[in-house]
This record gives sequence, structure tokens and C-alpha cells, in this order.
Amino acid sequence: MKKLEDANHKIPIFGGEAEGVLERIDKLLVAATQLEPSDGAKLRAADRALYRKAPCHHETKNSMADALLFEMYVDLVQAAPPGERLAFVTHNKTDFGALNQKLPHADIAKHFSKIKSMYCINLVEILRRIDPSMVTQLMWEQSWEEEPRGLHELLKAEELLFHQVWYNRKMVMREGIEDGKIKVVAKEEWDNAGQGVGRHQSMVIDTIWEGSLRAQRQVEKQYGLKNLGPWSDFEWGMINGKLSAIRWMLGDDWDMLDT
Repeated sequence: MKKLEDANHKIPIFGGEAEGVLERIDKLLVAATQLEPSDGAKLRAADRALYRKAPCHHETKNSMADALLFEMYVDLVQAAPPGERLAFVTHNKTDFGALNQKLPHADIAKHFSKIKSMYCINLVEILRRIDPSMVTQLMWEQSWEEEPRGLHELLKAEELLFHQVWYNRKMVMREGIEDGKIKVVAKEEWDNAGQGVGRHQSMVIDTIWEGSLRAQRQVEKQYGLKNLGPWSDFEWGMINGKLSAIRWMLGDDWDMLDT
């Protein structure tokens, strides 16, 4: 059951990662230069389909769209200024490639050379030629990922942080009692204080405080005094921040620190 609950907890996290990838792809497509095929490219693509030339050489497949993409690339090569290099990169090796698939098909091979127009079946290979260090960085960025924590690991951490915050608040109350700022009173005195604003801030009912003391001893036994403070202002802020963040992951609103 724990495995299933952890998997159920991680599903929306993985879904969010997939959504993030789709958003990145969408941004790339929106920002890309929009190309329109020329009339000449349309006619040449039609000729390829008519005479069964690559990428339209398969009998049972209509590759007119692929042919048009290739002819648009041919136009780009012809219009490129001297010194500019272009590359046709495709994973569609069966339509554009020769038998060994790493080289272009004979029907399109004349449009490629080592100097100006390269044919490639792997985007990483082209990027390495442009800037090897960039490819290494990109591959590291795209392959590195953190495994999301399971639900029960989050709940265990939340339980410890809850008791650390709760215990610290009881220590503050204990200090107030010892300094005389907070008075331990019977239930009758508490009731007689009325319901006005702030009337109960300087007192605590004796039976409630006795129960709190027992709970404090239980927490000390469970976690050990070394895990219960005292904390510096920075450490105290970190503990509260962690508790708030985990509770947010579990569905609470931000800054939910009730104990």
C-alpha cells in the first residue's frame, strides 16, 4: 500500500515535468522563423512524388510533405551567402537515407557536401561540430533529474518538524510560566476571566498544562533532546520554512504552521 500511495503521489509531479517539456517545445516553435515554401519547391516536390524519387520512393507511402520540406531546404542552401554552412538533420532515415542510413539517399545526395550542406541523422552530432562544450552542458542539463520524494517520506519529515515547532512553543510557554508572565490557573478562574480580547493570553488551565507536560516528556523520549532545540533565529526560520513547504506539497496553503 505504501508503494501504491507513493506512486499515486508522484503521478502529478511527473505530469508536471511532461507539461514543462511541452511548454519548452512550444516556446521554441513560436520563436522559430516561419518559412513558406516557394512555388518552385512545390513543383520539385510534386516531381519527386510523381517519379518516385526519395523521399517518395516507397510504393505504399505518401511522402509529399517530406519532399516539400527537403525542397525548402534546397532553396535555403541556394540562397545562403558564401561561407555559411547548413545542415539537414532528420531521424527519418528510411525515407531520406541510403541503405546504410548514415548517408543521404542517391536521389538527394547531390545537394550535400562536406563544406556547405551537411546531411545528418543525429542532432547531437551537428551540435558537437558547432560547439562541443555546449553539447556536453546541454546533455547534462537534460539528463539530470531529481527523483521526487515519496508520500511517506514527506509525512515522516512533516511529523518531526511538527513536533519540533510544537515543542519549541511549549518551551516558550514554560519560560513564561517560570518568569511569572503566564499564570497556571484552575478552570473556574479561567472561566471568570471572561471572553475579552487578550484576557486569556497570560494564563493556562492547570489540567491542560499538566497534559502538555506529559506530551512534552513523550516527545523528548521519542526524538531526543538533541533534536528539539534550542535553535538560533536562522535555524528556527529554516524549521518553520521546511514545515510550510512540506505542508504545501501535501495540499495545505502556504505558511500553514498550526500545531
